[in-house]
Amino acid sequence: MTVKGLELSMIKVGIIGGTGYTGVELLRLLAAHPQADLRVITSRGEAGKQVSDLFPNLRGHVKLAFTQPDIKALAGCDVVFSATPNGVAMMHARELLKAGVKFIDLAADFRLKDPAVWEKWYGTPHACPELLAEAVYGLPEVNREKIKKARLIANPGCYPTAVQLGFLPLLEAGLVDAVHLIADAKSGISGAGRKAEAHTLFSEASDNFKAYSVPGHRHWPEIRQGLDAVAGEPVGLTFVPHLTPMIRGIHATLYARLVKTKVDLQALYEKRYANEPFVDVMPPGSHPETRSVRISNVCRIAVHQPQGEDTVVVLSVIDNLVKGAAGQAVQNMNILFGLDERTGLQQAGVLP
Repeated sequence: MTVKGLELSMIKVGIIGGTGYTGVELLRLLAAHPQADLRVITSRGEAGKQVSDLFPNLRGHVKLAFTQPDIKALAGCDVVFSATPNGVAMMHARELLKAGVKFIDLAADFRLKDPAVWEKWYGTPHACPELLAEAVYGLPEVNREKIKKARLIANPGCYPTAVQLGFLPLLEAGLVDAVHLIADAKSGISGAGRKAEAHTLFSEASDNFKAYSVPGHRHWPEIRQGLDAVAGEPVGLTFVPHLTPMIRGIHATLYARLVKTKVDLQALYEKRYANEPFVDVMPPGSHPETRSVRISNVCRIAVHQPQGEDTVVVLSVIDNLVKGAAGQAVQNMNILFGLDERTGLQQAGVLP
């Protein structure tokens, strides 16, 4: 493969924490990536075990074994992904960056710019607050140029990706009352992670639907930070997440009050995302479904103005494990190394 006439070498890739749902999704995508050379996959709990023994879907695709985290081995990579619980990536970042490694964190360690806000929402002081200002928020549709030059990328959360992409054109154009934004979002159970907890057991989550974390969800400050930056002023956001009895997918229904009602919203969205390979603006009157983006890196959006009045409703769907996590991380890697963003990410959604 060549870029601008130059021959590209394989990208040496390491993964810290490859045993969760985002970790195995990252493995699946990178195993099929034509420029990725998987070198290191760490797991304290599964060290020594073959990846394919834990994840049989990767038999014949990934031939590595999990190893104990080893900075020296990881430092031999060109890029390292951290697919660990919150609070782990910041323990490795300094040393890997010092070694010249590009670092992409799929958790929340570098998403929030204010260390005091991090401590409030995650309950612990930040281990390397000096890196927060440098970290680039990895939403390509907003920060593509900054991502190209980054050493450290904070991969966005799943809810924040769907919500920000849905609101973005409206705020950029100054068309809505930014003080009263509402995001009503639903997630599949895989968003809770692979750990065993009572509320994600089949008998608890199946045939059920519920809201959670209404007083305050950790993704709220991340969404708010991104929307503030786009609006150029503090926004008011009510964010209510829900758990749905499906494995994958996020559906965000977004509401805002228009300050200008005689605007072609369909044209606005189509123009804003015309050159975005992973945002699909659907035809007028559409209702995107989560199953249409399953295993794909696409955010599918529809915009409505019910009864032609002053409320705009945006429907935004993604696969929480792909565009909401591992796929977006690979998209960021592609940008970092000068590849076509679509490389390794052109899978269509899976139906049924």
